[in-house]
Amino acid sequence: MTQVIKIGGRPQNDPSLPTLVARSWARSEGRLVLVHGGGDEVSTLQRALGTDSQFVNGRRVTTERDVDLVRMALSGSANKRLVAMLNTEGISAVGVSGEDAALICAEPMDAEQLGYVGAPARINVDFLEHLLSGGYLPVISPVSRDDSGSLGAALNVNGDDAAAAIAAALQADELLLVADVPGVLRDGEVIPNLSCSEARGLLSDGTAAGGMRAKLQAALAGLDSGIPRVRISDLQAIGDAGRGTVLHGNGKHDERQS
Repeated sequence: MTQVIKIGGRPQNDPSLPTLVARSWARSEGRLVLVHGGGDEVSTLQRALGTDSQFVNGRRVTTERDVDLVRMALSGSANKRLVAMLNTEGISAVGVSGEDAALICAEPMDAEQLGYVGAPARINVDFLEHLLSGGYLPVISPVSRDDSGSLGAALNVNGDDAAAAIAAALQADELLLVADVPGVLRDGEVIPNLSCSEARGLLSDGTAAGGMRAKLQAALAGLDSGIPRVRISDLQAIGDAGRGTVLHGNGKHDERQS
């Protein structure tokens, strides 16, 4: 089973993370890829330099100056901290960014509104397979190469978007988007199953906002690209396959019915 897990910034601080990932690594027999965020660290760096964070539909507006801050926070401190924790747990984790070996090539998403923000266009699957076949766990920062060359060397890609593109390229069995909530919520309760049409409804009526909006958009893109199962939940979902909200296409429902 091939699984791609995206871990948001706040869940990375949970001390149970290395153990949960180690167990998942063993279950997947080495077919596991981690993609991470770290938005709070980016915001902290921006505030330290006198810049306010701005978001549009859950996506960070990124200026040319911000690109280096995003590199420092994500490809630097967040990535290496995760790798160190996982190596301590006995996992052969290797930290890379989307820029390394052109792992993630992206195109500008909306330069007028978002600036140096990209959407994944191509994934270097051979590079990932080389790491996996060698017994390594790729830990990926979503900072990506600007494939268009129109803005610069790098683009800030949302971690959920990067994880969905990687899962589709690897033909993964599951994409798990780990957040700081137990799933997609309606009136404070987790929605156990969502079809694509139901997910689009949550986007259109404004029920899904901010970071959850970006997660649902990434989940839908992943399903459209052939991922059979996308799940949104909290950190405990790494060790519990029945936890969270499962998204499924073509009117199908997960075995765990609501």
